Amino acid sequence: IPAMQWVDLPLHIYGDGNFLAQAKAMVKKLGLEEKVIFKGKLPPRELDAITPLARAGVTLFENNGLSNYYSLGNRFFDFIQAGIPQLCVSYPAYEEINRKWEVAVLVTDLSPENLARELNNLCRNEVLIRTLRLNCLKAAAVLNWEEEEKTLLGFYRQYLP
Repeated sequence: IPAMQWVDLPLHIYGDGNFLAQAKAMVKKLGLEEKVIFKGKLPPRELDAITPLARAGVTLFENNGLSNYYSLGNRFFDFIQAGIPQLCVSYPAYEEINRKWEVAVLVTDLSPENLARELNNLCRNEVLIRTLRLNCLKAAAVLNWEEEEKTLLGFYRQYLP
């Protein structure tokens, strides 16, 4: 949210969560009510229709434990499925996927100034946006439940009669 002071586009936040009250307070404190818009919870079908309209997505998590460091956020895959490039934290699982498909701009510096710089660059760079969008579509053909189901069933077949 602090990065939005220097970002050229608005940020739409969907859903709620443990830190919603703090996020809203921060937006108010920084005077970003016109730039950071809380949209509330939406049914998945509505969110699936809205996500492809975004210029870019944001998938950032603080490294406050191994769970965050080694996990993958659902929104990361939502953006890929929607063909939306994203600014993403550079943790191992994201790096591994990005090495194969390059669907995101990965960042290690989570300072508000750097996030603003990287997000503005992503949103302004038409060649980068086009490249990442095409890569998202390629990755979406592989990174989906229909493909993962085959892997999961194969795993279970090894161990179940």
